[in-house]
Amino acid sequence: MTKSPLQSKISESTRAAMRSRDRERLAVLRLINAELKQVEIDSGKSLDDEDVIAVLNRMTKQRRSSAEQYSQANRQDLAEQEEYEIQVIDGFKPTQMSDAEIESAVATACDKFNATDMKNMGQIMRQLSQELAGRADMSRVSAVVRERLAPK
Repeated sequence: MTKSPLQSKISESTRAAMRSRDRERLAVLRLINAELKQVEIDSGKSLDDEDVIAVLNRMTKQRRSSAEQYSQANRQDLAEQEEYEIQVIDGFKPTQMSDAEIESAVATACDKFNATDMKNMGQIMRQLSQELAGRADMSRVSAVVRERLAPK
């Protein structure tokens, strides 16, 4: 199976972490590689960059949830470890869109579908999820769409 450019970048970072003996970073990179390999095996196909970004987003979401739970349980050491893992994982994801860029994309999609109420939300979210995949947190996008389509 061939590796996507992003997978190759992650593999190279893993080798660099080994050479520099950066154990913390290496542990996170190994987790990423293991997760990517598992997804490849489960799907039976090579991953492209979109698939890799989807896996990275899922890993980030899991760690955010864990960090929040650890913070609530007064386990700052574990919460900090989760935050570090998020930082390493996010280093491989494309730059996230700003709130202004998200609002602009939502406005464009709403204009395209002449959306004026919540009935159009599914249609708009389908369009935006394809358009903004990996570049924006879809929960933020959803909140902006809801705000725009909410009755005034």
